[in-house]
Amino acid sequence: MLDKLILIVSMPMGVNMYFCHQFIFRMSFVKAKKHLGQHFLTDKNIAEKIVNSLKLADQYQQVLEVGPGMGILSDYLLQHSAYQTHLIDVDQESYNYLQKRYPLLGDRLIHGDFLQLDFKERFPGKLGIIGNFPYNISSQILFKILEHRDQVVEVVGMFQKEVAQRCAEKPGSKEYGILSVFLQAYYHVEYLFTVKAGVFNPPPKVLSAVIRLTRNQVENLGCDEKLFWQVVKAGFNQRRKTLRNALSSLLNNKADLKNEPKLDLRAERLSVADFIHLTQMITHQNEQK
Repeated sequence: MLDKLILIVSMPMGVNMYFCHQFIFRMSFVKAKKHLGQHFLTDKNIAEKIVNSLKLADQYQQVLEVGPGMGILSDYLLQHSAYQTHLIDVDQESYNYLQKRYPLLGDRLIHGDFLQLDFKERFPGKLGIIGNFPYNISSQILFKILEHRDQVVEVVGMFQKEVAQRCAEKPGSKEYGILSVFLQAYYHVEYLFTVKAGVFNPPPKVLSAVIRLTRNQVENLGCDEKLFWQVVKAGFNQRRKTLRNALSSLLNNKADLKNEPKLDLRAERLSVADFIHLTQMITHQNEQK
């Protein structure tokens, strides 16, 4: 204990006090809980690489880490002075552990459900989001981010590899789907790197991958966005059918759309721009009633 105290005293001025505390913090362990989809990353090199993948810190002042678990990403996030780090975890055991590990965080450590978080109330400005996201709710997390797309500038996250590929996939493949279209409508999506199962405790039964979402310049899609979501969902919910059949309830057998070639394709063949164009055409036909 004396050696640890001497280390703290001899540290140079300006060393982050969060990390001074690590020398005297008696490590305990949080048990990963299957029902919360927890798989704790153990590789510090990968953790640092994930945190360094945040590239737009000059565009926001706050970063929210989702599901920090035992703080392996948090350690690196808290070294950055360009933004203020906040942590949110729904797990009481993790929350208690993080309270002891980072006592100076105060109310920037949140015990709660990310899916229920009121972004505008908690974070008045622009925001970056990062995390080793629980795989069992990863799609819900992404849709939550989409709801707050005007506030969330950048996202760096660990997902199941299949989900990560789906997010970044381009038209024409079986992986391309609803999530691909919605995310790519508002974000530039990059598949950064693959992560093997052996660097987690417990190891997941799947490969993982890290992606980055960067908010694009689109403020609105130039179409009825509610209808756009309906068109995309209807198209992919019956993805084996052509869009003429999959969208029949929205088209109402309109004669003016009879010769529209995009309707003879399946949803997976259409880009974001194609779906916007279809939405505009359907809106125009509805206005002609």
